[in-house]
Amino acid sequence: MSNQPYEGRREAYDPYQQPGAHQEPQQGADWPQHTQQWEGRTWETQAHAPVQEADPAYLPPQGYQAYGEPQGYGGAGAALPPEAPADPWNPAGAPAGDGGTPPEGAGGEEASYGPATVTGQSRVTDAQRARAEGRSPIIEPGIQPAALTALLALLLSGAAAIGQYALVVPLVLLQAVTAAGWFRLNGMWPARQGIALAFLGAVAADVALLVAGRENAPAAILGTLGVWVLLTLVLQLRSHADPDTRMYGLMATVVSAALAIVAAGHLAAEPDAVTVGAAAVAVAILVRALPMPTAASVAVALPAAAGAGYAVGGMTDLGTQGALLGLGAGVCALIGHRVASYDYPSRFVHFTAGVALPLAAAAPAVYLLGRVLG
Repeated sequence: MSNQPYEGRREAYDPYQQPGAHQEPQQGADWPQHTQQWEGRTWETQAHAPVQEADPAYLPPQGYQAYGEPQGYGGAGAALPPEAPADPWNPAGAPAGDGGTPPEGAGGEEASYGPATVTGQSRVTDAQRARAEGRSPIIEPGIQPAALTALLALLLSGAAAIGQYALVVPLVLLQAVTAAGWFRLNGMWPARQGIALAFLGAVAADVALLVAGRENAPAAILGTLGVWVLLTLVLQLRSHADPDTRMYGLMATVVSAALAIVAAGHLAAEPDAVTVGAAAVAVAILVRALPMPTAASVAVALPAAAGAGYAVGGMTDLGTQGALLGLGAGVCALIGHRVASYDYPSRFVHFTAGVALPLAAAAPAVYLLGRVLG
């Protein structure tokens, strides 16, 4: 074993020690003002001139930029592509489009309808783009949803003439489409629990009406609506989402349930009133979807609804009073049509809310005017 002192061994095996550089510090002197210099081989094999003294004739390889030049694509000086605003309703990155259906735009051109709900997406709806550009965000459903509305309205009209239980079948379909369409219209998708809750409320109202009868229709509808509002509040209180999200979900669920339950007014109304009102809604929506200016189409749709009410009313006990009922149902239907055109319109919205809201909005008018005129 070597008797060499510890300090000597450390000096002998110090890999960073330069020959002749080690000196014992003198007493009272400060710590040596030497910094350690790394002199091993590095990745750089040649020295480069400082940035400010770089050769101006030097051109970087294609795809790279010189230091200090604007960053861009495809070499120096290229501008970045414009960024599309993110969809504020889809931070989870929901799939683009509505249910896998390719979007369509006006004039047969493809439109970039945005995804469904709540950032992470670079695509926006046409309504959002229009609002950002200072234009109206109203995009009307068009002729195909109007044709589906007319078909569903004719089913309601014919089923009402058959009987109350026959009317339940198209009514349940109307309530299901209403519940689903309202959530998508508000940019919330998927929202299976909210849709199921609103739809169950509508079915509960239908059952209550069938059990209580038409004479107790207000109590059945309002009672079901009150119970469902309370149930929605309890479910939202159990949610772990942030307060703003919970409030938004609460309002969307309550309104969706209210619309689906109010649509049960067709079941509560007199059969002749449903027959006349549904026919008037069918005519009003078809005329409204014609390629005319908005004001002109509204001006034509309302008289058409009154005319349809007059014609169909002549086949029922309402007689000429069917014109007034048809006019009232047509006004409510056009309001529902307008609501379905606003904020987040897409193919899915147009084929759900755009189909159902005109008939759901007309239900109170059909019930009230049917009671007054009958």
